[in-house]
Amino acid sequence: MQFEVRALSLNNRLQTLMIEAADVAAARKAVEDQRMKVVSLKAASSMRSQAKRGVFSLVMFSQEMLALLEAGLSLVEALEGLIEKETSPVSRSVMEALNARIREGSRLSDAIGQQPEFFPTLFVGIVRAAERTSDLPQALRRYIDYQGRLDIVRSKIISSMIYPAVLFSVGGLVGLFLMTYVVPRFAAVYQGSGRKMPMMSRILMSCGEFLGNHTVLVGTALVAVVVMLVSYIRRNNREGRWAQLAQRIPGIRERAHIMELSRLYLTLGMLLEGGITIVQALEMVEPAVSAETRIKLGRARAEISNGEPASYAMETHDLTTPIALRLLRVGERSGQMGAMLTRSAQFYEGESARWIERFSKMFEPILMAIIGVVIGVIIILLYMPIFDLAGSLQ
Repeated sequence: MQFEVRALSLNNRLQTLMIEAADVAAARKAVEDQRMKVVSLKAASSMRSQAKRGVFSLVMFSQEMLALLEAGLSLVEALEGLIEKETSPVSRSVMEALNARIREGSRLSDAIGQQPEFFPTLFVGIVRAAERTSDLPQALRRYIDYQGRLDIVRSKIISSMIYPAVLFSVGGLVGLFLMTYVVPRFAAVYQGSGRKMPMMSRILMSCGEFLGNHTVLVGTALVAVVVMLVSYIRRNNREGRWAQLAQRIPGIRERAHIMELSRLYLTLGMLLEGGITIVQALEMVEPAVSAETRIKLGRARAEISNGEPASYAMETHDLTTPIALRLLRVGERSGQMGAMLTRSAQFYEGESARWIERFSKMFEPILMAIIGVVIGVIIILLYMPIFDLAGSLQ
């Protein structure tokens, strides 16, 4: 993979280099071998964009690695087997870098830590904790289960949004067709009749004539709106701001907060069960939550570091629910805090799934009714002059 390096030469001139290397450490060493001092080093943007597109699947890597380790292969043998079967250049380079570092004597956690664009901090943490107990398969199993649970919740949310999105798009296109094609033709007919139309019908005809006479402008504006909407969605998805935005919407604010807490409990439970302390776990999950929750986590972590019970610190800073608080206290007494947090997450996952299903069943007919009313009003206003004419003839 390629790295963009800014370095100082022997005569103190700043240079920008493109280095082909297996990982960050190898790229740094290649520059230092040229007797240059590294100022900054980062992966090339093309490689980062490939990682974001999911060319390297961490879940698939974990599943395959788990299967090979449970079959009795050593870590190096498992990596070599995965490298031989891999056809994706990105995945192959990632695993070759891991294999090279491990053969040099590095631990797996150190090797994957050198490639943060592919291995998140959570994964590095559970692998490092597993190395203390020599139970890497169990750590991989926990991570696979963790990602599976997150994917289930994510798929439920996406599937509940597909039908309303299709319905809204079709309704919008039908309304646009009526306003840009049908209404202008009715307006031409009514203008030739010489009769005075109802006020609402005149307003509709005027809008239809404007849209019909500026179809290109309307189409360009519509495309621009769609592009801006897609860009907005991608930016919020990349920055993880959906939970923060959802918490501002009345009616679903509380549910969005509970869903974020459920993900927090699931992540903390995985880390604690992997042998990571509560203070370290809270620090590791901070990048995965919204800005508001991140501040609360930081304050709770500070209190726990000063000796306060985790249940008290999390309750004080609004990081618990009534059920989670009781389970957390049970976990503190029994020494199974990780299991209790995971159980809390499971409880609220089921509750959230039922809420999503109820919400979609209620929202879909409301959206259909709104679209039907809008299209019905357009059609009624189109035919009102005809009804008026028929009444005068009678």
